[in-house]
Amino acid sequence: MKHVFLCGNPALDLACTLRARRTERVETLDVPDRLDAWYLESGIADAVSPSREADLAQAVAVREAIYALVTARLAGDGYDDEALALVNEVARKPPVAPQLTAKGRWVEATPAQALSTVARHAVELLSGPEVPLMKECANPECTKIFIDRSRGGRREWCGMESCGNKIKAAAYRARKKEAQATATV
Repeated sequence: MKHVFLCGNPALDLACTLRARRTERVETLDVPDRLDAWYLESGIADAVSPSREADLAQAVAVREAIYALVTARLAGDGYDDEALALVNEVARKPPVAPQLTAKGRWVEATPAQALSTVARHAVELLSGPEVPLMKECANPECTKIFIDRSRGGRREWCGMESCGNKIKAAAYRARKKEAQATATV
């Protein structure tokens, strides 16, 4: 299973690695190898030294802290002190350092560097101009938060292939059923 990146920011994409938070929670970072795959697939690093269980536990803790901060910001609430302290602590550590090679840009990282880079993305997002563009998916079962960069700012779903099609298909079936019920009366 490959990871999904439709949120528009690595910090939000990490926060969304725990899916369906309100219903049947689906954990996509269940083993260290999946975390390594996430770092590579996200573009944070081109190569990452293998994560250990402690790295995974730290990444999950940071993920939950980012989610808490983002949802608080969306709700207009104050930040949780522990979540804020954790994200800031991790963001202070050295981030990934891109290198220029004969073939172009190359990034080798440790799990700590990769996570620091994600935490820095969270700091920049939550203190930057894209805060008003953050939205939660309109699918009540989905808990993904994304940056709405659409023209007019009217994007409703995290992605059409996932939530958008489900909601539209369900609405179509409901209209069809209602029309049939009305026709038989």
